[in-house]
Amino acid sequence: MRRTGFLWDERYMWHDTGRRVGPAWPVGWTEPIAMTESPESKRRLRNLLDASGLLDRLVPLKPRAATEAELLRFHTPGYLARIKALSDDFGGDGGDGLTPFGPGSYEIALLAAGGAMAAVDAVLDGEVDNVYALVRPPGHHAERDRGRGYCLFANTALAAIHARQDRGLVRVAIVDGDVHHANGTQQAFYEDPSVLTISIHQDGKFPPETGTLAENGAGAGLGYSLSVPLPAGSGDGAYAATFEQVVAPALDAFQPELILVASGLDANALDPLGRMMCTSDGYRTLTQVLLDAADRWCGGKLAIIHEGGYAPEYVPFCGLAVIETLCGERSAATDPFLGLFSAYPGQELTAWQQAAIDQAAALIDRITPGEASGRDRSQR
Repeated sequence: MRRTGFLWDERYMWHDTGRRVGPAWPVGWTEPIAMTESPESKRRLRNLLDASGLLDRLVPLKPRAATEAELLRFHTPGYLARIKALSDDFGGDGGDGLTPFGPGSYEIALLAAGGAMAAVDAVLDGEVDNVYALVRPPGHHAERDRGRGYCLFANTALAAIHARQDRGLVRVAIVDGDVHHANGTQQAFYEDPSVLTISIHQDGKFPPETGTLAENGAGAGLGYSLSVPLPAGSGDGAYAATFEQVVAPALDAFQPELILVASGLDANALDPLGRMMCTSDGYRTLTQVLLDAADRWCGGKLAIIHEGGYAPEYVPFCGLAVIETLCGERSAATDPFLGLFSAYPGQELTAWQQAAIDQAAALIDRITPGEASGRDRSQR
């Protein structure tokens, strides 16, 4: 059994994204509904942890607000000033028309970014063995100078920079299993061999112009950005094969001192923003692969930062499965959807999914720990 931290703050649920119609403003005959990125799935995950009794087993952790100086390690001053000004007024949009926020969201987003850093500190200080940080708003789409895809600040990327610059780590790995490509995280480290980024996502989903296999890093960072676009309809079989044949070997080649996970739970079989087929048992398998890699290379140091996941019915069971695996204990709660989703056609690995996995696996030979370990620790 492991000491697993759970980082949470009620204020994460107060980030207001308003009402829309999917990705569009209400027009014509469309009736507005709550935005897909809403508190519902996250609050229900936290409530299921409570109802199942597992919450009592976890070490409670509280976030702190990120400082402006910490955010400026990635984001531009102009971007931060714009988001703060809008938040101090009546709210606005992060910059792409798809990232609405209300008054006070700037401070909540600071708490999300700072929460990711606090999760890293709790693991590195030995307060916990691993941690799940249920933060909001999400972060992996946020770019240097604009918010994208519901994301305001690059939570997981900023946590990796914190681990490098403030905690002195030489090699940090980020594994992102969100159904959408981690474009912001990729941008942060595209020319940096000290941070290995791996994004496993639905091919062409979002952003549609990024996430191809060819996005493999540049300059000194060539080979240290892995983009793994899987065909729509991929289920537990394809995801398990990807983690066993791409993620684990890439981590073994890189030998990280800390593994960060951007926990997008929107590859689940019910998600409205994805077309994948994963079950809660599938998420157990993927989490175990990451735990095993953390045990091999960094003394079990694993910090999971929440990202996407928009099916309020099913995200709680997928998140519960992840956290149960982290702490090595099963709760009394059972997944009522598991039998149905496991029996769906397409859960087995297909030849065309394997072909996509093979293309990504062929890029692992470019990864070594040497370039990163030889760099000045004061540099990112």
